[in-house]
Amino acid sequence: MNNQFLLIVAVWLSAASPSVANTVSHLNYDRVIRQEPIKGVVVGTDGTPIPGASVKSLSSKKVTTTNDRGEFSLQAAEGEKLVISSIGFTQQEVAASGSFMRITLAASSSQLGEVVVVGYGSQTKADVTGALTQLKADNIKQGVNVSVDNMLQGKVSGVRIAQSSGEPGAGVDVFIRGVGSIRSGSTPLFVVDGVPLSNDNVSAGGPNFGLGSSEPKNPLNFLNTSDIETITILKDASAAAIYGARGSNGVVLITTKRGSKGAPTLTYDTYIGTSSVIRKLDVLKADEYRKAIKDPSYDHGGNTDWQDVIYRNAFVQNHNLSFAKTSNTGSFLASVSHMDQDGIVETSTFKRTTARLNAEEGFFDDKRLTVKMNLTASNIDETGIPNGNTAGSDGQLIIHALMANPTRSVFDSTGKYTNFNMNAHYNPAYLLSIYKDKTNTFRVLGNVEAAFRILKGLNYRINYGIDKSTSERNSTIYPNITDRTPLGAYVQNNLSSLTTLLDQYLTYNRSINKHQFELMGGFSYQKFQFAGTAFGTQGISKQGEGVDPEYNPGYSGTPTAPSGYAQENELQSFFGRVNYNYDNKYLVTASLRADGSTRFGEDKKYGYFPSFALGWTLSREGFLKDISAIQDLKLRASWGQTGNQEVTNKITQASYALSPSAGYYLYDDHTVVNGVLVNRTANPGLKWEMVEQYNIGVDFDLWKGRLYGSLEYYNKTTKDPILNIPSGPLSPTTTIWKNVDAQIVNKGFEFMLGTTLIRTKDFSWSLDVNGSTLSNKIKDLPVSELYSGSISGPGLSGVNANIYKNGYEAGSFFMLKHLGYDKDGKDIFEDITHDGVINSSDRQIFQGAIPNFNFGINSQLRYKAFDLGFSFIGQTGGYLVNNTALDLNINSLVSDRNVLTKYYEDGANTANQVQLSSLYLEKSDFIRLSNLRLGYTLTLAKEAWLRSLNIYVSAQNLMTITGYSGYDPLVNTTKIVGGNQSLGVDYATYPAAKTFLLGATVKF
Repeated sequence: MNNQFLLIVAVWLSAASPSVANTVSHLNYDRVIRQEPIKGVVVGTDGTPIPGASVKSLSSKKVTTTNDRGEFSLQAAEGEKLVISSIGFTQQEVAASGSFMRITLAASSSQLGEVVVVGYGSQTKADVTGALTQLKADNIKQGVNVSVDNMLQGKVSGVRIAQSSGEPGAGVDVFIRGVGSIRSGSTPLFVVDGVPLSNDNVSAGGPNFGLGSSEPKNPLNFLNTSDIETITILKDASAAAIYGARGSNGVVLITTKRGSKGAPTLTYDTYIGTSSVIRKLDVLKADEYRKAIKDPSYDHGGNTDWQDVIYRNAFVQNHNLSFAKTSNTGSFLASVSHMDQDGIVETSTFKRTTARLNAEEGFFDDKRLTVKMNLTASNIDETGIPNGNTAGSDGQLIIHALMANPTRSVFDSTGKYTNFNMNAHYNPAYLLSIYKDKTNTFRVLGNVEAAFRILKGLNYRINYGIDKSTSERNSTIYPNITDRTPLGAYVQNNLSSLTTLLDQYLTYNRSINKHQFELMGGFSYQKFQFAGTAFGTQGISKQGEGVDPEYNPGYSGTPTAPSGYAQENELQSFFGRVNYNYDNKYLVTASLRADGSTRFGEDKKYGYFPSFALGWTLSREGFLKDISAIQDLKLRASWGQTGNQEVTNKITQASYALSPSAGYYLYDDHTVVNGVLVNRTANPGLKWEMVEQYNIGVDFDLWKGRLYGSLEYYNKTTKDPILNIPSGPLSPTTTIWKNVDAQIVNKGFEFMLGTTLIRTKDFSWSLDVNGSTLSNKIKDLPVSELYSGSISGPGLSGVNANIYKNGYEAGSFFMLKHLGYDKDGKDIFEDITHDGVINSSDRQIFQGAIPNFNFGINSQLRYKAFDLGFSFIGQTGGYLVNNTALDLNINSLVSDRNVLTKYYEDGANTANQVQLSSLYLEKSDFIRLSNLRLGYTLTLAKEAWLRSLNIYVSAQNLMTITGYSGYDPLVNTTKIVGGNQSLGVDYATYPAAKTFLLGATVKF
């Protein structure tokens, strides 16, 4: 009716007045009738939407900006000239069209036009005011990466990755801008497709049969790394504060692949390869050992390299098939993968099968409603070895192999495993044969997100996610001839976890001339539930007889008492953020999050985490705009606070137990009745650890991409740390968990410099270098010192290597200072008490558990169809306590064991007492060629069904230059004491591997 009325009016006016008719004749007939705005989407050349792009009419001067999906709506007549611009892209002028417009902007040489993921949204890099780095799949997909955290190695300044174990699927330590806590670890918050993950274990741990308890595996190893599209690391508080109480260690946002614009694609990725131990330790060979020993009975007539016995050339294969398609209204991607990796230690394996489905669809007019679904399912089967970092020197496979006398043989004359006939030292091949450890973990992670455009610029989003996992671990040690559970035992550990998430938030985008606003506010609720059970049997049947206990635990033996636990906690949050942009020159970002957690006391349930940041794009100012050498130049400054809620559940509440030690005599027969014992003192005032951080940075792009990068200075201070410290008078327990006034200060400088050295039609060469410095110090600790880093070794029970003390770095070392050897080869230690007796009073503090400089070098060369990429990583200024070397001390020569060659060649006296000293403190400096890849891409234009074939060879950990005598200088073994984290201890749990691969990517 309205359109008909307008048509009648227009015809009447044209007949009534020629002047009016002339005016009307210049109007587009369709525009007069429809009066509908011009609509469209702005994307990059790769099809990625560009949010925040400016769309301006040259005639009416009306302007709007694209939303987070790159879409816009503007009142304009058909044929009217529109100018579309966005920082980092080449400006484009187009004519308005009545049909839905799709405008593609070509990226300029600047890096600032890149769209990056941020918390609860996305921005162009030019609009970002916080310190963050985004990695794309092409930059991180190199070699064998079981979990996503391994992919960050050497790619991002300020991020350090240290192996806790080289076992396939094992956990790693991720440090973003230093160590921010004494009590808890430094693991950042990982968010997958909008779902924050719990850092709690999702696989069951193993029992201790006298060989150490095995750690649970990496909770991130369920993700197929081929499914990952981007990884964004939020480093400063401005970027991470939107995650509040969980952002103190930084945030890692992972987005998975979706269907891209264009024809449907079918992609098959595969590789096969082999791995071997990264290096062998230099222990005495058989002939050397015979010359070194004084007792001829220690020569058993054999010639065995025990490292060769337990290590192997391990096979790895990976297969990934994915299908992606898009339509006018949506897209989907489906993938399935299988990875089969043998560990470099005999009998250890890792097998993973995953399936993923990502789908998106738009509904109603102009996609007013969009619905996204992400779903991944993973099944992992692992076999472990008798090797735990909680074992002493007499209960760990790798140490047994290194200590084993090289003149012994694997088998005796009867073909059976040689019996060493020693307590606390066993044939390592025999240990492998009597031990069986199998773990199955099934995990499903999924979420559904709906976005509804209420009004122009106003959008409502709801995100519901679940993370469900179940894990069963069957551990068996069969009856054996050692003194480690000689009658045999079986234990089954079960673990289940369920996390549910509900996010709801509103975003509002508005442009008024040169002013651009984005307002966001929302609510989040997340619930974490965990439960575990354990049961077992002692005195089981001999290996090979009857039914294995994992299939029938009741077949033989004596059942042990079952145990179990269940716990849950909840996190309720309110958050908001404001982004303001004036003329693409002046940027302001402010956010606030309030978190309430059931983990904390009744008096301190909520914490509040604000942030504020400013940005100034100098390159758009008149005084720099005409300088051809500067394409982009932006200054940033930020301040904010984040929290750390990683504490044990119920830690604020009192804990009680029935115990005979608190009992009393109730009857005349002197029977003791258990009394109530207080295990933990309540503290309802316990609250979050709070991290305050400020950051100053600059982003730049110079000489048309010849030099680009960023520079950052940061100061990150942890306040109100949670510690278990001595309690006050009249307390029912000797210690209490409480916030103390101490501070942990991390500060440093970060840089990333990139350049395109050559760019021609046939040849290109790019290079980037990143690095970071770190200074760490503890202040105002209310106790004299805290200890951690338990040491394993003969006679070293209760000795700790780490000390936390005011004025020193976190996890500094506390030990005797070794000055060398006297003429008789006896140890000389510094006597700081000058009493002529060397004891614990002479221990000194040595700093350097945390390297003070880390760097990465990454390069990519392309010549026609060939590509060559390489990556170096390195660190300086750090030290490691080589606990492995301490176990292989000179005393081994008088106890039928092997020794490190260097101690024998140094002339150390075999009578030297084993003591923790700086003799075992070594620099962890190194530089490593971590990845090398050579590929060839064949494009078959004549074969329409086959788009391209890329064949490549690659190597990982190919070369390491270091003075460190252990397996790997990039290691951090978990040796926690009293809940305090350990740093810089190397106890050879499982060495890293060197890997060679042959792979192919086929696109149909």
